Amino acid sequence: MWYEDALASSYPIILYLHGNAGTRGGDHRVELYKVLSSLGYHVVTFDYRGWGDSIGTPSERGMTYDALHVFDWIKARSGDNSIYIWGHSLGTGVATNLVRRLCERETPPDALILESPFTNIREEAKSHPFSVIYRYFPGFDWFFLDPITSSGIKFANDENVKHISCSLLILHAEDDPVVPFQLGRKLYNIAAPSRSFRDFKVQFIPFHSDLGYRHKYIYKSPELPRILREFLGKSEPELQH
Repeated sequence: MWYEDALASSYPIILYLHGNAGTRGGDHRVELYKVLSSLGYHVVTFDYRGWGDSIGTPSERGMTYDALHVFDWIKARSGDNSIYIWGHSLGTGVATNLVRRLCERETPPDALILESPFTNIREEAKSHPFSVIYRYFPGFDWFFLDPITSSGIKFANDENVKHISCSLLILHAEDDPVVPFQLGRKLYNIAAPSRSFRDFKVQFIPFHSDLGYRHKYIYKSPELPRILREFLGKSEPELQH
């Protein structure tokens, strides 16, 4: 009852979808929750099936369904409060899957924030550090990448953004060693001209490599509160002239 009363209070809500390693209680995630909470946001997060203390076996479809279920749970308890979706790393794939479905059923969130996103899981796997010593071998695509695709794992951010109609903010550190910066930039370049965003704000914020934020430390940026304040303050549809 306390949680439901809190969600019904007049504060915006962020549904946070975490990345591949660890659980919702990972150190860098908790530090981000603290930053967001200090800025006046409720933060709701969970572990996908097969992660943390959640039972089940991971799958792209299952993870997306889990996120949809939590969004609907929040929506049913939060009145007219704004709800924002924040995905990090692998969680950006869950986030765009989720938001595409929300837009298709005409219940979009108030904004989508993608931190360290990739274009699709195939391109991310090809760029991931674990593949460095193998990626130039003959048969790399067949041996490493084709099984990912054939297993039905796509997390196609590059395709999903063409079907999303809400404001989009992308955050990416230039020195990210896990999801290369150029994949985040490439995703922005796909999204920005898309017709689905014609009435909404689309913004890409790079963080210089000298800052050392790498893959999971953007929460340390002293600029983050200003970035969120300025972006989310303009997340409603722009009036047609």
